[in-house]
Amino acid sequence: MSEQKVVITTGKRKTATARAYTKNGTGKFRINDTPVELYPVALLKDKLMEPILLIGEKSAVIDVDISVSGGGLTGQVDAARTAMAKGIVKYLKDDTVEEIYRQYDRTIMVNDIRRKLPKKPMGRGARAKRQKSYR
Repeated sequence: MSEQKVVITTGKRKTATARAYTKNGTGKFRINDTPVELYPVALLKDKLMEPILLIGEKSAVIDVDISVSGGGLTGQVDAARTAMAKGIVKYLKDDTVEEIYRQYDRTIMVNDIRRKLPKKPMGRGARAKRQKSYR
């Protein structure tokens, strides 16, 4: 019995973390055990489908299972998209696929490291301060 090759990659955005398991298959892409095509928010579904649509026919020979936790909907989609693209590039070992991704959008292959600033004293947030009524 031959062992199936599985590539595990991660993606992060804000507090969302995604793990993608890429293996040989028939072109099934699932996020948290739900097909990517059935994702509830249309705009975010299109963003999730980008790594698949950019490589065209090459996506028909692999399966990607993504598990995402933490963060909100948009952060989870960005993390899943990065994990999926990294897994596809690592599994196919094709430099042209990576070049296609990088030319389209750099954040497909690179995690977005921006985080929220901590709240400061005497204010409502990181930058906003309490207003003064004199002067």
